[in-house]
Amino acid sequence: MAEIRNYTINFGPQHPSAHGVLRLVLEMDGEVIERADPHIGLLHRGTEKLAESKPYNQSIGYMDRLDYVSMMCNEHGYVRAIERLLGIDPPLRAHYIRTMFDEITRILNHLMWLGAHALDIGAMSVFLYCFRDREDLMDCYEAVSGARMHATYYRPGGVYRDLPDRMPRYQGPTKWHSAQEIAERNAAREGSLLDFIQDFTERFPRHVDEYETLLTDNRIWKQRTVGIGVVSPERALQLGFTGPMLRGSGIAWDLRKKQPYAAYHLVDFDVPVGVNGDCYDRYLVRIEEMRQSNRIIRQCVDWLRANPGPVAINDPKIFPPKREELKNSMEALIHHFKLFTEGYCPPPGEVYAAVEAPKGEFGCYIISDGANKPYRLKVRAPGFAHLAALDEMARGHMLADVVAIIGTLDIVFGEIDR
Repeated sequence: MAEIRNYTINFGPQHPSAHGVLRLVLEMDGEVIERADPHIGLLHRGTEKLAESKPYNQSIGYMDRLDYVSMMCNEHGYVRAIERLLGIDPPLRAHYIRTMFDEITRILNHLMWLGAHALDIGAMSVFLYCFRDREDLMDCYEAVSGARMHATYYRPGGVYRDLPDRMPRYQGPTKWHSAQEIAERNAAREGSLLDFIQDFTERFPRHVDEYETLLTDNRIWKQRTVGIGVVSPERALQLGFTGPMLRGSGIAWDLRKKQPYAAYHLVDFDVPVGVNGDCYDRYLVRIEEMRQSNRIIRQCVDWLRANPGPVAINDPKIFPPKREELKNSMEALIHHFKLFTEGYCPPPGEVYAAVEAPKGEFGCYIISDGANKPYRLKVRAPGFAHLAALDEMARGHMLADVVAIIGTLDIVFGEIDR
């Protein structure tokens, strides 16, 4: 008889499905997992500590780099906390712009998740299709902020600037693209950013149908996800799950509905909820969330077209003066200089503000001692609680199922290692 041995193996960090920065120490009984111990810290950047060493408004860019797939949602959580400390409220147009970009970010995040999750399990085409759609949304980021990923677009008191009247266009012809190809690529870019986003919302539902055609009834996909990593609703609550992980287990908790912020109380959308709490249900929840996000974006586009107005508060001590004022007014120049060197000093106190980020509840807890930098900043990252449950979700499953479970958690390590 061959001797039966238990193995302890490393899964990652170099394993492609560990996404480069997760090390799992797995105790195996043959091919069955008895214990999964996640080792984190391979991406630690000390964000919270860094943010405590510089003025409030200089840390917005760090938030983009936490969960670097849902950039503007992280900014939103941080900026909301600062606004609460300062006791200010941005204009309604700024709220609508934030709502629209939060949902653009949700679609960006879910496309990245869907592509990577499918690739990990063995479906190649979905990845390429998802990135086709992400490209358009990245262009929207670039149009408002100049950056394709780390936008730093939300500011305490509003947003950096209003939506542009024209979209950047492809230049051509080149030796790779004919004049006709360039014209086709620019067809949706002839108008403003809102026109471009509207064009996207009209074709995106068709693309989601394509993803579903490839995966939803695909028997290999179902064999890899149905009944894998089951979490009961009670246990999901105890483990601190939020977002699609919690809703996949059947609990309809969504901050956009339960504790509305920005313009979410003014738009119409549904909260998709799963039944079985397995990988497949969480997949279906996220697919439906993309459709609902598309619906919200469309409503925001219609409102923003009809309602021009300011996109930031008119307080030079918190929001920088306009460029033309800067050229003509000494006072404006002083405000600008003081704002970007010193910042502002919120009154002493503590505040917690959270947003429904694509992965779950992303919150910032700030303690102010009256100085121009936070005394303490704590980020409540949704992925941290989900990763902590990996051991419980993986026990009794096969080694290959670990890949499906890591995929369904939708983990990005920037926010876990912080």
